[in-house]
Amino acid sequence: MTRKLFGTDGIRGTANTFPMTAEIALKVGMAAGAQFHRGNYRHRVVIGKDTRLSGYMIEPALTAGFVAMGMDAVLVGPMPTPAIAMLTRSLRADLGVMISASHNAFQDNGIKLFGPDGYKLSDEVEAQIEARINGDPSEGLTEAGRLGRARRLDDVPGRYTEHVKRTFPRGMTLEGLKVVIDCANGAAYKVAPEVLWELGAEVIPLGVNPNGTNINDGCGSTATEAMRVQVITHGADIGIALDGDADRVLIADEKGTLVDGDQIMGLIASHWATDGLLHGDGLVATVMSNLGLERFLESQGLSLHRTQVGDRYVVEYMREHGLNVGGEQSGHIVLGDHATTGDGLLAALQVLAVLKQKNMPASTACRLFDPLPQLLRNVRFAGGQPLEEDTVKEAIAEGEARLDGSGRLLIRKSGTEPLIRVMAEGEDNGLIDSVVSDICTAIEGVAA
Repeated sequence: MTRKLFGTDGIRGTANTFPMTAEIALKVGMAAGAQFHRGNYRHRVVIGKDTRLSGYMIEPALTAGFVAMGMDAVLVGPMPTPAIAMLTRSLRADLGVMISASHNAFQDNGIKLFGPDGYKLSDEVEAQIEARINGDPSEGLTEAGRLGRARRLDDVPGRYTEHVKRTFPRGMTLEGLKVVIDCANGAAYKVAPEVLWELGAEVIPLGVNPNGTNINDGCGSTATEAMRVQVITHGADIGIALDGDADRVLIADEKGTLVDGDQIMGLIASHWATDGLLHGDGLVATVMSNLGLERFLESQGLSLHRTQVGDRYVVEYMREHGLNVGGEQSGHIVLGDHATTGDGLLAALQVLAVLKQKNMPASTACRLFDPLPQLLRNVRFAGGQPLEEDTVKEAIAEGEARLDGSGRLLIRKSGTEPLIRVMAEGEDNGLIDSVVSDICTAIEGVAA
């Protein structure tokens, strides 16, 4: 079965236009409710969201769909995506839903689904739900006396805060560390600063005043300049930047230099390997991760396992092969001992634990390798299949030939936006810039 609504991270689009409409949200609730109706008992779904204005439209529509199928809805309000995954298991729910478009601007929104085990649904299950959406929406409707109920759960921030704090080494505190935390005016705007403060840090919070339209707006992991400036201004030891739903993180050292997901994964994996906590022979990342990470891991006697882009595929590989560290260069860090999905705050705490344990500055601890020059450009397209055009194929083939033996080339469609992503990596900056430019020009020629 094919999927048209679901991409690499659930359903996503511009709010109040297809597919992110109240009508589709209602149908998703009905279809997912029917899909996870697994016995003659009171079924339960946990529904969270970030701080986007359109959440007020999507949340009640989803709720109505689940209630119509006889499923009780537990509404938790703005909370990080990993909190929803955790609560789905903790509350023995049949399903978890996060309403968020992650790092996108406020105009977009999305729907992410988690199974009762707290993991994102497989492609197969998403395809089955999509088939139900396209079928008879009344199939499986419950009788009037068995309609579900909706209620708010008020103690969710405390539950998640304690869960995250328990992942920090016992007996260790953050006393003596000054931390800038940028919450992107998103889902973690309350819990992230609270966790850091309760662990003993001096906290400088940014992006903690959401108004419905300022999520990811000049802040967070997609716009780190404000965080890096505040690190320098306040003489902080480290800066932490989350995205809108707090499932990804980027870091700045005490000099304001950005640390990406590759460095964070390498730091955690090598540190856990030393402490005997690493499962398997290395870590899992995507095809986007830098060759520098791969070479660093090899120097440590560890391996880099690559998957296609998407943290769900990283998690699937981790589970199948028994590894407990994985993620993406963009900052999705998955620590399988503690979470079923990316958790930016949890990953940041592991980095802070290394700083405390080794008593070294972030500029030293977090700079494990020199990344090879890597260039990524996005080309927007209106429709069609630009990568199937002969001129584009020829440009790609020529680029691969020019990089042969000295680098690598990756071209793919975005799973969440109408973009073609063109990435080249190699020893020669001028060469990769030329290769990427030529391919982007070819795509632009057919993408209008």
